[in-house]
Amino acid sequence: MNIITIFEFILYAMEFNIDNFHPFVLNVGLALHNADWNWKNVSSPFARLYYVIEGTAKVILPDHTVQLREGHMYFIPAFTTHSYECTSSFAHYYAHIYEDPQAKSLFLEDWILPEEIQAGSLERSIFQELYSLNPTMKLSKSDPTTYDNSSTLASNLLKNKQRPLYNKMISRGIVYQLLAPFFRTAHIKSVVTDDRIRKAITYIRNHISDDLCIDKVAETLCVSKNYFIRIFKKETGTTPANFIIQRKIEKAQLLLVTNDLPVKQTSYLVGFEDFSYFNRVFKKITGMTPNEYRRKAKSQSATDGKYNPHEKNPNLE
Repeated sequence: MNIITIFEFILYAMEFNIDNFHPFVLNVGLALHNADWNWKNVSSPFARLYYVIEGTAKVILPDHTVQLREGHMYFIPAFTTHSYECTSSFAHYYAHIYEDPQAKSLFLEDWILPEEIQAGSLERSIFQELYSLNPTMKLSKSDPTTYDNSSTLASNLLKNKQRPLYNKMISRGIVYQLLAPFFRTAHIKSVVTDDRIRKAITYIRNHISDDLCIDKVAETLCVSKNYFIRIFKKETGTTPANFIIQRKIEKAQLLLVTNDLPVKQTSYLVGFEDFSYFNRVFKKITGMTPNEYRRKAKSQSATDGKYNPHEKNPNLE
């Protein structure tokens, strides 16, 4: 995929602009480790930002490994399965950024950001400011199983909403500043230049909780169903049906790990009238049933969650 052109960016921004980006800061802090940041198979409903102060560590992704280096920032998208490996001293700032799954669009999920960027004193100082503004939002333990669960997520969201307005405004501005350098070389996941398809995608996003019918979407464009399917696949590389199903399941994944609603109710919230069909489609896409997915996300066992059983610094990520 090529880096976006200005023209493509403007076309995209007409529908999916920064005004739709409403990030919540779940956690922020300074972490100091000494070969004790070793966790396996971590996958969370929030994105992670790191600024490395000193030392090195590794983030192990499904298809490659990223070496964390001093003076660099790193971005890990939500729902990216990864592991951590730290064999020496390592210091970094961290921030967990969350987007409301009930929003009509999730800004960060529409972009592919670089994993690593060069950073400097400016990024370090504004990360420090974010931490200073929110001292109560640091992690109490570095074990992901202690904070990456529905009850802790709900508690952190409530804590976020209870902060003074000025604090939330400054914090959001800092998040924009920290993320902005990543967008210099960011890629839009799917650049759509046909106005009709952009309109269709917007309609689908706005009605993702409905029992979406392809005929209805085609009708909003004043084209036939068959013609709509052809131009949609030409522009996006997938069919409208597959696109709709994928978006619904992504929404369901978020809902399953961010609240305790029954799975059946969750299926209704993403527009599935047939619960059995929802279960089948969910398993086909994720490899797990909704209940299995929720259990895995909420309760990783100790042996599945870490390498090193001796955590020397329990207050930091």
